[in-house]
Amino acid sequence: MTLIEKILANHSKESVVKPGDIVDIEIDIRAARDFGGANVVKNIQEHNLKIADPKKTYFTFDCNPTGSDQKYAVNQQICRLFARDNGVKVFDINIGIGTHVLLEQGLAYSGITAVTTDSHANILGAVGAFGQGMGDKDIAAAIHNGKIWFKVPKTVKINLNGKRPEGIYAKDIVLGLLNQFGANSLLGYSVEIYGEEVDHLTLDERITISSMATEMGCIIILFTPNEAIMEYSEYRSGKKLDVVRADFDAEYDQVFEIDFEKFVPRVSLPGEPHNTVPVRKAKGVKIDSAFIGSCTNGRMEDFRIAAGILKGKKVAPGVVFKIVPATDEIWNECLKEGIINIFKEAGAMVSNAGCAGCAAGQVGQNGVGEVTISTGNRNFPGKQGKGKVYLASPATVAASAIAGCIVPHDEIPELPVTFGTGKAKQKEVGAMVHSGAELRDKPKRIEGRVWYIPIDNIDTDMIFHNRYLSITEMKEMGQYTFDNLEGYEEFARKAMPGDIVITHKNFGSGSSRQQAVDCFKALGIQAIVAESYGAIYERNAINAAFPIVTCNVISKLNLTDGDTVRLNLETGEITNISKNISVQGERFSEVQLEIYQNGGLF
Repeated sequence: MTLIEKILANHSKESVVKPGDIVDIEIDIRAARDFGGANVVKNIQEHNLKIADPKKTYFTFDCNPTGSDQKYAVNQQICRLFARDNGVKVFDINIGIGTHVLLEQGLAYSGITAVTTDSHANILGAVGAFGQGMGDKDIAAAIHNGKIWFKVPKTVKINLNGKRPEGIYAKDIVLGLLNQFGANSLLGYSVEIYGEEVDHLTLDERITISSMATEMGCIIILFTPNEAIMEYSEYRSGKKLDVVRADFDAEYDQVFEIDFEKFVPRVSLPGEPHNTVPVRKAKGVKIDSAFIGSCTNGRMEDFRIAAGILKGKKVAPGVVFKIVPATDEIWNECLKEGIINIFKEAGAMVSNAGCAGCAAGQVGQNGVGEVTISTGNRNFPGKQGKGKVYLASPATVAASAIAGCIVPHDEIPELPVTFGTGKAKQKEVGAMVHSGAELRDKPKRIEGRVWYIPIDNIDTDMIFHNRYLSITEMKEMGQYTFDNLEGYEEFARKAMPGDIVITHKNFGSGSSRQQAVDCFKALGIQAIVAESYGAIYERNAINAAFPIVTCNVISKLNLTDGDTVRLNLETGEITNISKNISVQGERFSEVQLEIYQNGGLF
């Protein structure tokens, strides 16, 4: 078996599992964050659920750790009160990003399973653990049952061959992989990475790479722990641990041989993490702000790299430089080593530990027209604010902050680029709660008017923006559907109950938010048909009894807006009635049909 198959088998009743199997797996860590936690609590309370094991249940407050947003503060307090009543551990606003805290606390290590409301829970693949972001229904069910259903994914193996080039950081590695594989060619796969140089990757470097599995569409990127990482895990957990490895004769769906020596420092261009270019191609782009932090690059090694570049230098005039450590332990180590002082003397702002910009957190958002270079994992439109965001390594970000424009980390100019007056041209490079039971014996054939949206990679921020995440009543969600998808801002006003949305690849990528499903239900949308879905989105839709159908030959339907389409959920047949064209999609699985007829996971 592959590594993920080994882990899932070890946590199920099966001695062997294979891709496509749907199994109940025991979950070692069941956690909820501040933005999803209140909805998890409401699900538990509304359905009178018990907690299977409070000692394996956690809340992590990392999205808005300052409580600066009143709605976040309310949600955090809902979780605190529930935790006090039920003996549940809270990693509160002074601790840091939940997934990192699970590693620091020795809770996550080789071979364990964890689910949280964080779509980057797959960061735990850095230590060879199974981490999965899920919606609040899933988390509530996992807290209640101690286990959850999961479909065993196919696995691909990536071999990085050759020597690691000098000056290539972990972020450059994962941006290089994104450049090669895009946002959806590995959609739904588990990925294992191997190679002589890979064996020497540190924990912090593996975290950076595993964290961006979500942006590649993967279920998870898994590394087999080396000796140093096992020593770290044993020290943190206080117990002797065994390494879980893939079998030597494991069967992989595909194996990719990649020349490591061809990797170069890269940046992601605004709007798409996978649209990357060598840093030199973006050299000279004037920036307004810079950011180092997030679950991808808020580690100790990242700040040592940045401090080495910033020491004795100043941030360019007019540039705002924001720095946010991933955990309070890292913050304190930065203080102890004098790194905070280097940052402050350079002119940077250092905030308390947490997620920051990409979660609409304490710092890091940008404004309309603002250009930011960031170590975050996402730069979807609106994700880190209303401006443009380039993604890069901490070294490139620190160098660019000094230069006042994007530069390679080893090409900082003697004098910074400053802002001129007037309109000088800038260089550019190309939580919901359901009330009451729904009807059973739902129709297995659905007919409706089509909204045809021929776009790949529509992420959850485009569907339901993170500024609305504090909304917990489904009836309020519909009005915000697609208001961050260019060209479809009027969708919610024009859509009619009974409509069907048909789109292309990787629909619903990105965040784990349940609202991105429930907003369609609030509008009365009957179903969504897509070529493929983000893994978390697919689960959220199935668990909410919202019909989603997968079809990889949508183009053959010859669709235009307003066509009438019929879906057969049992057989997978899709018919464009207006043009008398039929194609075959995927039929509902037994699990999907059961949950659909049941009116939801509960």
